[in-house]
Amino acid sequence: MASAPDPLDLFGIDYVEFYVSNARQAAHFYRSTLGLTPVAYAGLETGVRDRASYVLQRRNVRFVLTAPLTPGHPIGEHIARHGDGVKDIALRVRDAVAAYEAALRNGAESALEPTVVEDAHGRIVKASIRTYGDTVHSFIERDGYEGPFAPGYRAIEERPPVPETGIAAIDHIVGNVELGHMERWVNYYRDVLGFRQLVHFDDQDISTEYSALMSKVMQNGTGKIKFPINEPAEGRKKSQIEEYLEYYGGPGVQHIALATGDICATVDALRSAGIPFIKVPPAYYDDLESRVGRIDESRQALQERGILVDRDEEGYLLQIFSQPMQDRPTLFIEIIQRKGSRGFGKGNFKALFEAIEREQARRGNL
Repeated sequence: MASAPDPLDLFGIDYVEFYVSNARQAAHFYRSTLGLTPVAYAGLETGVRDRASYVLQRRNVRFVLTAPLTPGHPIGEHIARHGDGVKDIALRVRDAVAAYEAALRNGAESALEPTVVEDAHGRIVKASIRTYGDTVHSFIERDGYEGPFAPGYRAIEERPPVPETGIAAIDHIVGNVELGHMERWVNYYRDVLGFRQLVHFDDQDISTEYSALMSKVMQNGTGKIKFPINEPAEGRKKSQIEEYLEYYGGPGVQHIALATGDICATVDALRSAGIPFIKVPPAYYDDLESRVGRIDESRQALQERGILVDRDEEGYLLQIFSQPMQDRPTLFIEIIQRKGSRGFGKGNFKALFEAIEREQARRGNL
C-alpha cells in the first residue's frame, strides 16, 4: 500500500529532549539502565551559560537531557511544576522553515521562530511549535551537519561503558491529556501535521471495575512517527491518566515505547540494571496459547519476565511496561518487540490496566 502524502515531509523523530533537575546524574541513569551512550555535551565548558545538556544515543534512539544552571530559569520552573519529563519531541525535516510555516498556516502556535546555528561542522535550522501541555515539537533541519549533535555541543571522547540492552528505536510516544481534550489533539495532529488516525480504543476496550481511558493513535504519512493520545474516562476511582495529570501538573508525555529485536534479553538487561517493571498475575499466562496462538517464545520465559503478548491479523507483539522512571508517578517506558503486528496490544489492555491499578493502590492514589 502506498504511503499517504506527508505535507510537512517528516523523516522521523530526531531526538527527545527531557528537562531534568540534574543532567549529569540523569545521563548516568539512562546510560547505565537503558544502555544509551553519551556522545555530546553542552554547558559552561562549551560557552553555554544557562543550561547543561547531555546527548545519549543508541542506534535510532537519541535522548537529550537538559538541566538549568541558574536560579529562576524557565527550565527550572518547568521542572518545579512537572518534575523530570519530556519537553521536546523533535522531528527531522528536509526544510525547517517550510515545515514551520506550513504548521502555522494549519493552525499551530509558535514556540520558537526559525533559528540558524552554525559552527565548523555545518549548520542546523530549528523551529518549534506547541502541542499538548507545555510540550513542543521542534522541526530540525540538519543540512549535512557533521558535528557530534549541534553547534554549542562538543563530542564526549572518553565514553564510559554501557550495558548491552538491545534497544534499537523509538516505536511510539504516548501523550496524556485532560478529559474531553483527546479529540482536540487528534484534530491538531491531523490538521496541523498531516497525521491520520490509525486506531481508536474506547472505554469498552480499556477499562476495569474501577477506571477507564480512551485512546486514539495518530500516525504520519510514512508510518514512521506514531503518537497515541490518551484521555481519562469516567470511572468509580481515579484512573492512571488522572493520576498522571495530577502529579505532572497537566498534559504531557506518559511513556516512550522502545523497540527491541529480543525482548527477553532486553528485559533481563534492564532488570539487572535496576529498572522495575509492572508485575502481571500468573493467571494471565494460563490460557496464553489459546488466546494468541503459536508463538516463537516459551510461555515460561515470558511468564518469568512478566511479558505480555497480543496478536492481530498481521502477526503478534510482545510488550512490557516499567514503573515510573522518576519519583513522581509520571513518565515510564515500554519495551516492545513486533513479530508482524502493527497494533498496540489491545488484548493486553485489561491485564495491563489492572496491574497499573495495583501500583496506584500501593501509592495510595487509586
